[in-house]
Amino acid sequence: MRNIIVRGLTGIVFIAVIIGALLWSVEATTILFAAILLLGVFEFYSLFKSHKKIDVSVGIGVALAGIITLLAVSSLYNWIRSDIFILAFIPLLFLGIVSEIWRKKSEPILNSAVLVFGLIYVLLPFLLLISMHTGLELQRVDGIPLALGMFLLIWTNDTIAYLSGRLFGKTKLIERISPNKTWEGTIGGIVMTLVVGVTLGYFNFDYAFWIPAALIVAPCAIIGDLFESTIKRNLGIKDSGNLLPGHGGILDRFDATLMAVPFFFLWNSIYMLYF
Repeated sequence: MRNIIVRGLTGIVFIAVIIGALLWSVEATTILFAAILLLGVFEFYSLFKSHKKIDVSVGIGVALAGIITLLAVSSLYNWIRSDIFILAFIPLLFLGIVSEIWRKKSEPILNSAVLVFGLIYVLLPFLLLISMHTGLELQRVDGIPLALGMFLLIWTNDTIAYLSGRLFGKTKLIERISPNKTWEGTIGGIVMTLVVGVTLGYFNFDYAFWIPAALIVAPCAIIGDLFESTIKRNLGIKDSGNLLPGHGGILDRFDATLMAVPFFFLWNSIYMLYF
């Protein structure tokens, strides 16, 4: 009972902070998600500390993430030209890769692969999220902020899938990866996410955007959850961290978001260009 209360309180505070930042200002949103981004990158590389073969440098990974984030934010706020960020991104990745020359570890290729993968898996979705909320071209003028609508879809899917699974779940989804997830919970989450998508379409006067968005976000959120579970199962750990009481770590709380953001961002870009 105590764990349920702690989990619930943490979830309420977490959601309140996210919504508060999104509604307050783009600057507050940028600061919040940049901080979460760096914590997430740190947490990701820390997962491999006890690995027998992989010995990735947490310091190098976080430093690269910090530099790339600074350049990305600077370009979004027009402090530097956007092409500087684009041109610098690949060379910065290569600096991380060639750092293995001096680290003298037994598995340099594995270390380099994990270093780059961490930046793709954690860094890029958060940068897209920041861009989605701050970029003038992608910001909805009417209705709720675009990023907030996306989060409402993700949270609905996560919550209803969990509750539906607890109440009606019998058929395992992918038991070898996540024994507690069921088809009943998955379908319940998708259906209710679609209902929220219709509601968002009503209040934003844009059914054509939000209904497909719901149908994109729901499966992406489920896959994101399963993928993070695959990583943890492969590493033999239960939670990615302990920063959020009752929820685990940053990656545990944002696993669905990391997968949903790129596809939601793509759909929004297509919609803005062709519809």
